[in-house]
Amino acid sequence: MISIIIPTYNEEGQIGKTLRHLFSCPGMEWVTEIIVADGGSVDNTLREAATAGAQGVISPGKGRAMQMNYGAAEATGSILYFLHADSLPPADFIGCILRSIEKGNDGGCFRLRFDCGHRFLRAVAWFTRFNSGLIRFGDQSLFIKKDLFHRIGGFDETYQVTEDQEIVRRIKRVGKFRVIPSYIITSARKFIENGPYRLMGIFFYIYILYYLGVSQPVLLNQYRKRITNGKL
Repeated sequence: MISIIIPTYNEEGQIGKTLRHLFSCPGMEWVTEIIVADGGSVDNTLREAATAGAQGVISPGKGRAMQMNYGAAEATGSILYFLHADSLPPADFIGCILRSIEKGNDGGCFRLRFDCGHRFLRAVAWFTRFNSGLIRFGDQSLFIKKDLFHRIGGFDETYQVTEDQEIVRRIKRVGKFRVIPSYIITSARKFIENGPYRLMGIFFYIYILYYLGVSQPVLLNQYRKRITNGKL
């Protein structure tokens, strides 16, 4: 069984759309619950999520890593699937995940597409087919066996930026990680607000700082300083 975990913060108007998409997908009998791990939204995110059929969970603090760990602690499925609130997995995502696990993979993600036709964003998304941490985006989602997730200690809660890249590096050290050749559709809203070229340049700047070992407080400061509507 699969537990779907969605970290949220002020996702009113989006979380309902994502949940309705999930419930329309075949294979939902393999999903034991959808957990919305909220970081203290001040809008109607949790009410909208509950109306759409999810199980709302209040995280003890704000921070995507903390919220996802809290959701994982509440999950009852043997496979955890972490999904961003503004990302829509392929219609057959449940079957894709189950088949990947059956083939011996311990975790993985999907290739990425944006919900707009900008040429530059299409080019960026093309590179997500490669199994490389340098081009690993949280919007690609993440599935992992629950026993492995707990064995490696879950998400590192000291990370407020690049927590997705960090956990994938640890997964690859002890298990098999697979990029499924199907596409998850994610919102380009942040790229539109900040400008596609500018925002991608900021992301790569932050990733370079991360790989050079720059501290999380500095990365977080750079993120919030440079990105319009830079919520995590």
